[in-house]
Amino acid sequence: MAIQWFPGHMHLTKKAIAERIKDIDVVIEVLDARLPGSSANPLLAELTGHKPTLKVLNKQDVADPLRTPEWVNWYNAQQGTRAMGLDASESAPARRLIDACHLLAPNRGGMAKPMRVLICGVPNVGKSTLINTLSNKRQAKTGDEAGITKLEQRITLADDFYLWDTPGMLWPRITAPESGYHLAASGAVGRNAYDEELVALELLRRLQAHYAALLEARYRLGLAEAALADMLDEDLLAAIGRKRGAVMAGGRVNLQKAAEIVLTDFRSAVLGRITLETPEEFEGWRAAGALEDAAREAKKAARKGRKTQAMGE
Repeated sequence: MAIQWFPGHMHLTKKAIAERIKDIDVVIEVLDARLPGSSANPLLAELTGHKPTLKVLNKQDVADPLRTPEWVNWYNAQQGTRAMGLDASESAPARRLIDACHLLAPNRGGMAKPMRVLICGVPNVGKSTLINTLSNKRQAKTGDEAGITKLEQRITLADDFYLWDTPGMLWPRITAPESGYHLAASGAVGRNAYDEELVALELLRRLQAHYAALLEARYRLGLAEAALADMLDEDLLAAIGRKRGAVMAGGRVNLQKAAEIVLTDFRSAVLGRITLETPEEFEGWRAAGALEDAAREAKKAARKGRKTQAMGE
């Protein structure tokens, strides 16, 4: 199942970014540290072009502490890019962000040439909460739901530092299915765009492979780590539903309710510190998705060619 979600307000966001970017010195892209590759928007890279970019791996306090440095190093190796982790425990992150932006655009600063920064991110990545922390005011609406921010707004972080906030934006076609599932699991995709049971099953498969001990600690199924990792994902979801009381008349497990439990537990981080992907895995998914897209376009071009030839005969 391919997960796609690009509602109308995201088209408006795309246009707003395209208009604003010519006056911007640095782009801050807020990522979810639990899915640092999948939450990076390739459309944003197209729109911002050559602008220096600061990748902020937000929510690092709920991500795997061993994997976050791998992702920071991976992004820092990219030209014109700096990366840093950020979490809810940091009470005053504005200074670090301002300093990082000045390193990316050293010629900007002071009242004559104030720093102009655009902050972007996929929905539900924690951007609005971060902005409220940065400005020490409740300037941006927050909520555990995709699509809360709908309008662009300018925020002053310092006398010579202006920050433009934009609504969360995905991209029209998510080519890597794994990224679609991870975005849905994190809450970045509208609920009407995916099947919660399928997303929960995909999430459980990832957790079984890398975090089986955390699953056992949370749901207390009475299984050894290896045994839990080897379960069929459908059986594991049913076992979790049964353990958590998601049982209907006749003793049947309500799998929809069980899926909601698993997704809620992941989003609220009660499962523990988890990162769903490594840089190597993400690069593999992206490459495979690009090949599939190229094959799809080749087939489309071939069909068009045959149709044109038939019309000319």
